[in-house]
Amino acid sequence: MVAPAADRERWGRRVEVPMNDIETLITVPQAKELEPLIGPIVAAGYQPRSVTLGRLDCHLFEELRLILMVGGHGKTQLAVHTQHLIDQVADLRVVVCAGAAGRLDRDLALGDVVVGTSTIEHDYKLRFVQRPLPQYEANAQLLAEFEIAASQPGRSFRVVFGVIASGDEDIIDPARALDLRKATGALCTAWEGAGAARAARFSGCEFVELRAITDSADHAAAADFQANLQHAMPNLAHILLKWLQIRCQDSPTSVRRRVPGR
Repeated sequence: MVAPAADRERWGRRVEVPMNDIETLITVPQAKELEPLIGPIVAAGYQPRSVTLGRLDCHLFEELRLILMVGGHGKTQLAVHTQHLIDQVADLRVVVCAGAAGRLDRDLALGDVVVGTSTIEHDYKLRFVQRPLPQYEANAQLLAEFEIAASQPGRSFRVVFGVIASGDEDIIDPARALDLRKATGALCTAWEGAGAARAARFSGCEFVELRAITDSADHAAAADFQANLQHAMPNLAHILLKWLQIRCQDSPTSVRRRVPGR
């Protein structure tokens, strides 16, 4: 998704820069999820540059070796944009899908963050044969790094590891939410994760999905999403920033090339 001109002016000037050392893409589904995610990173002292990669406007954080972009709403749109961005950056090796979610596990609180141990595509409906739903495991090393990031003190929300359900369906009925929880074992539900996972797998990139809880996947979900987005997304930014800082400290210059089609 092409970023609006107002966002480009707010977050930095557009420049052309070498992409050799950029290894991580964070893709968020909607522009409304971008500002509360990028704001805390900027507040921490990291200044983005606006860059155009192929047909997409992105935010480049050179110190963090990070590209952040709006990937689009729905699995297909986000997969198309993610794959297009991967094709523009030769050394990109990590894809993170980040955004808001509705809780399926009632023990989760609004503002909690779920790190997906796997992403399960719940709306992939086969009728001719019986097969398990497509499931995309998060990279084990990335999960270990997020466990370190989550163990650091100084936050008021929980970070929970578990399955995330992905499908192009608004879950706004408690009975449907319960059925989805039983069918998948997922802690929360969102739309786009499977799309990002498919693009990452196709291009041999490491993948993980993170979601901040904004609603309870019930009749109030639409209003709760709007009301809680500005509170929940900075929590997600906090964990992502801790993780990015860990990666930069551990391997400030190392970049492992991806293997296409792996």
